[in-house]
Amino acid sequence: MSRHSRSRTRRRNRGRFGPLFKLLCVVGVIVALTVGATVFFRVETVTVTGNQRYTQEEIVTASGIQLGDNLYSLNKVRIGQNIRTTLPYIGELTINRALPSTILITVTEWEAVAQVAVPDPARVAGLQQAAAEEAGDSSEVPTVNVAQEPWLISVKGKLLEPAPADSAAIVVTGLTLLEPQAGSMLNIPEEEKTRLEALIGLLEALGEAGIQSQISAVRLESTYLMARYAGRFDVKMDLNADFAYDVRLMQSVRREMEGKDGENASGSMDLTRSPVVYSPARDRQDIP
Repeated sequence: MSRHSRSRTRRRNRGRFGPLFKLLCVVGVIVALTVGATVFFRVETVTVTGNQRYTQEEIVTASGIQLGDNLYSLNKVRIGQNIRTTLPYIGELTINRALPSTILITVTEWEAVAQVAVPDPARVAGLQQAAAEEAGDSSEVPTVNVAQEPWLISVKGKLLEPAPADSAAIVVTGLTLLEPQAGSMLNIPEEEKTRLEALIGLLEALGEAGIQSQISAVRLESTYLMARYAGRFDVKMDLNADFAYDVRLMQSVRREMEGKDGENASGSMDLTRSPVVYSPARDRQDIP
């Protein structure tokens, strides 16, 4: 075989095995990186920021993260769920990796803005009767498990803990709290969902306006709600209201009435009507 023929044969062989060689190189790099991540990137430190109510140790324990865990095999979604369920006051949180061996957890803690009162006995009796009718001739009638004490909730409706007797959180009536459990979302009968949505909308609007502390009570009815404002005003709003607008309107009416009747002005505002109907306390009639 001539020198030229042997050279041409070698070039053909290199061309034939070139793609396979490249694939083996890629696989080798991936295996090396995987082994490196498994062997070298281990959790040695967990740092927590943003916490006030809970200690770093409590948050780390709730997370389930163990020293020595692989940094890249941690399930951040499950860790977040563990923390939020175990520690009810934890709201938003982020989990980040800081190479080579640190996990950074940043948390935002909820505040207790409202307390859901013990359900009305007549309402509970109605639910129990409905459950019995649904069970029919069954020998076992399901028990309606309702709250036996007021519960604190966050602005989003997360159950935090039973409310202490001296709690200053907004007292909410008109909801039937079912199967309360710290760390879970507020559970109510299906027919009360609109009321709950209205409550959350109102609490968010009050928080944006910075006046949550000026509302002492909210009573939820089937089509409207009543809020006790500044200890001197009863304010009626539709359940489907634009609460950001209604809160601004409520503040505006208060300023106008205090400018007219003095800083101790009191009365009722009906924001479900246009124009707003205001009745001073001296000649007010209760808003239905």
